[in-house]
Amino acid sequence: QSDASVIIILFLLLGSAFTYFAQKQKWQTIANHLVKAAVEDLSPREGGSSESIEIRAKALEILAKKKEDAGASEGEKSNDKKKKGPKLTAKEKREKEQNELRPICIELVNEIDDFGGGFRKPTVHDLLILKMVNWPYHLATAAVWWAKYAVRRLKNLELDDEERLVLTKNAVGEVTWAAVSDEEREEMLTLDLWITENLVEFRERQEMKQAGVSATMKKKIARMKKRGKGSMGDDFDDKFD
Repeated sequence: QSDASVIIILFLLLGSAFTYFAQKQKWQTIANHLVKAAVEDLSPREGGSSESIEIRAKALEILAKKKEDAGASEGEKSNDKKKKGPKLTAKEKREKEQNELRPICIELVNEIDDFGGGFRKPTVHDLLILKMVNWPYHLATAAVWWAKYAVRRLKNLELDDEERLVLTKNAVGEVTWAAVSDEEREEMLTLDLWITENLVEFRERQEMKQAGVSATMKKKIARMKKRGKGSMGDDFDDKFD
């Protein structure tokens, strides 16, 4: 009996550690995306959001203040004329700015405890032993929701807003849903992404957007795909390999 107790306690400890760090990883995934969007100045169409734009603006202010303070400090130490370094290209300037902004953006993002949608920093409530207490409630709630959904489908009723929201979030995943802007969420709700073909097409468009494919090329690929002259993946690989 004592051996069984030890095993149960060990299971609960290991399970609690796993659920705690799993929650931390959920938060970290969104945090990393937010830092990337802020540093690289991504627009909402490129994966940015109003939050990443706000963080970038704050980071730029902090960076400007740091440079101003550093310049004043250097001026007090020496009145000698500064030696000019080699002229940087536009790409090098952008990379330099990004490297300077990254630690500031990371610091600002780390101050955010909760991104919403369950993507928050872990707390004691994420320990397995405490989560198990709520399992019966969550299971019952899910069972009732899916039962209502099944009844509505049997009656051939149109999907309501809540059903579209749940089905879309399940299709794209919580991480993708939390990372996109409100405008993109509204669009996603109209695409019926729980249908496999629509989800595949959506994923392909996301990949092209991340790779910087132009609108003209996207239209060309879409036309080729409709005419059956080759898969989008083959054409995409030829252009970017």
